[in-house]
Formats: sequence, structure tokens, C-alpha cells
Amino acid sequence: MFLAFHLSDIVTIPFGYILSFLYQVTSNYGVALILFTIIVKLVLLPASAKGKKNMMKMSRLSPLLKKIQDRYPDDQMKQQQAMNDLYKREGVSMTGGCLWSMLPLLILFPLYAVVRQPITYMLHETAEVAAEIVNAISGAAPGLLGKNAYYHQMAAASRIPEFAEAIKAAVPNVAESTLQGVNFSFFGIDLGSIPSYNIFAWDKYDWAHIGAFLLPCVSAGIQVLSMVIMNKLNASVVTDERGIQDAEAAKATQNAQGGKTMMYMMPLMSLFIGFTIPAALSLYWIAQGVVGIVQDAILTVHYRKIYDEEDAVRMKRAMELDQIEAEKERIRAERRAANPDGITENTSKKKIQKQQQQAEEAAKAAAAKAYAARKGIQEEDGEENTALSGIPDRPFCKGRAYDPNRYKRPEE
Repeated sequence: MFLAFHLSDIVTIPFGYILSFLYQVTSNYGVALILFTIIVKLVLLPASAKGKKNMMKMSRLSPLLKKIQDRYPDDQMKQQQAMNDLYKREGVSMTGGCLWSMLPLLILFPLYAVVRQPITYMLHETAEVAAEIVNAISGAAPGLLGKNAYYHQMAAASRIPEFAEAIKAAVPNVAESTLQGVNFSFFGIDLGSIPSYNIFAWDKYDWAHIGAFLLPCVSAGIQVLSMVIMNKLNASVVTDERGIQDAEAAKATQNAQGGKTMMYMMPLMSLFIGFTIPAALSLYWIAQGVVGIVQDAILTVHYRKIYDEEDAVRMKRAMELDQIEAEKERIRAERRAANPDGITENTSKKKIQKQQQQAEEAAKAAAAKAYAARKGIQEEDGEENTALSGIPDRPFCKGRAYDPNRYKRPEE
């Protein structure tokens, strides 16, 4: 607990002073909370950018991942190895990407304490003094702060001026600035109150009740809109190996990742929680959602320019390969037209050499015969010069008849 307490202080104390400063400057808690959300998003922008980049890379690889799954449908080990090789080749880090995506969440969770504990982090009182203030108000007006003790500080912060005397009696050393409390009024809505979904139980049907009722609804709607826009932006970068946008692969990836389930479950949870917590947190979620949509669109446009250049290289390479393949097919078509029967000659190296040698010998013999004819020399044709085997190229080969003179030299 001691370690966790001090780790959370690293986040909560600085941001608590930021929220307090914004409240003093604007004199409006709602406006201060919206500005506070923008500052938080800017601080987390580097981590969010890295997470967005990794997510877009994963989306771009979805067609290639689908091919790997189709190639090894029954071999999970080969499938996983091929995927890991693809991630390594494309520079996608599974652990690093998850870390950058989770880092903003790890920081945002402690920030809820800054919002729900204004006496501690905005009025800068210790946890003990804050507890005494809450107890003093609860003792003076039982049931005023509600049943959920988790949000008693928010309910008590706006009631401090009403119970200033009781608080002074319980906490003599309380600061005068603390006794001024926090004004949670935002366009007529009390952000410190918990909205009621049961409209039939309202004592008044005024804007304060209606506005508080609408905040959780708008928060859930913003989450749905944010997920829809984010899915479409991520789908715009999904391209195949040729650099052409692959809408079917993008859709299949979203379905495989349970995007539709998350699109409805998270907003429904937000809607339910919004009616159990002070309205300020719903406003905080609305501001986060709107800023997140703008941030996501800007990051997508930025990285899309980089990926467009990569897609252009892929398309150029694919066109070059297509031209090479078309030229090969043209040559094959010419060969098929020249030889429609598909008869091919033996073009082995030994066969070609032998044919060349025979052609040279035939040429020499023809030249010798023509020379002898011009000189009037008659060649003697005798059966003894004919190989008995019937193979002219092998005169000393044993055939069916034996030639006793096969080893006799021609000059003898």
C-alpha cells in the first residue's frame, strides 16, 4: 500500500495543482475540467501516438495475417512462427505496442482520484482533514452526501460554505480558502450531484435535473461515435501486398478483434456507471471522448501520409512485376503459336554437341568428295569399308558378324 500510494502521488499531486489552478483562473469547475482534460491528453500524446502507430501497423498487416492463417489452417505452431517473422520483418512489437497503449490508461486511472477527491487535491487538505470535513457535514445533515462514500468528497466540497461553522468546530485549523468550497455549477448543472435515471422520482423537471440526466447519455454516445470513427480511420490504412486498400480484410479484422462487441459493451457500462457517480466524471469522459476523436483523426492523417508513400512503392513494384509477367506470357504465346502441337526437340547439351560434331564431319566429307570430283579421283566403294555392325560411327563395334580385320590399321 505504501508503494502504491507514493506511485499514485506522482500522478495525482501535480495534476491536482493543475486542476486547482485552472479552477482559480476560470472560476468555473466545468470549464476547468475540460481544459484539464485537454492538458492531460497533450501530456499523454507521445504515448498515444506510439500506440496509434502500432495499431495502424497491425491493421495494415491484417491481409498478410489472413494469408498466413489460410496457409497453415491446421498447424498453429507454423502459423504463429510465420506471424512472428512477419511482425519482426515489419517492425511491429507486440509487447511494446501493448505497453504504449496501456500507459495512458495507467495514468488516467489515478486521475479519477483527482476529480472525485477535490478537497484533497484541489483544496490541498490532507486525507485526514478531508475525512473530518465529510464527517462534520454528514453529522450536521445525515444522508445529505448520499450512500456512496466513494464520492462523498465531491458531494461535500460544494456544501462546505453551508456548514462552515460545523466544520470549524470539528477542524479548528482548517484553511479559510477551504471554507469557500468548490462551486460545481456548470451551465445550471450541479456537477457534484449524482444524476438520477428515474425521471418519475424527480421533485422538479428543471434544467438542472435534465442536464444531469443527459450527461451520462451524451458520454455513452460519444464513446460509440469515437469507436466508429476510430474503426473507419484504421480501416483506411489496410492495404494488401500491392498497396491497394483492402476493405474486406479490414472488416474481417474488426470482426475478429471483437470490435462490434466492444462498441456496444463499453458505452453501456459507461451509461450505467454515469448514473452512479457525480456528473463531473461524465463531463470528464465527454471531454476525453471529443479530444480523443480529434487527436485520433490528426494522428491518422499524419501516419497515413507515411503509409501512402509505402503503398506507392508497393504499387510501383507490383506494376513492374506485372509487366515482367506480361512479357513472359507474350513470349510463351509466341512459342505456342509457332509450335501448336507442342512437339519439342531434345535440346540437351550432349545432344547439341553431338549434332554439331556430326554436322562438321558431314561438311568435311562433302568438301572432300567435291574436291575429289574436281580432280577426277574416284572413291572406291567396297563392302569391306562398311562396318558389319551397321553403325557407321562405330566401325570396330561387334555386330552380328565378326570382322577379323577390325583391329587392322587402314594403311596396312
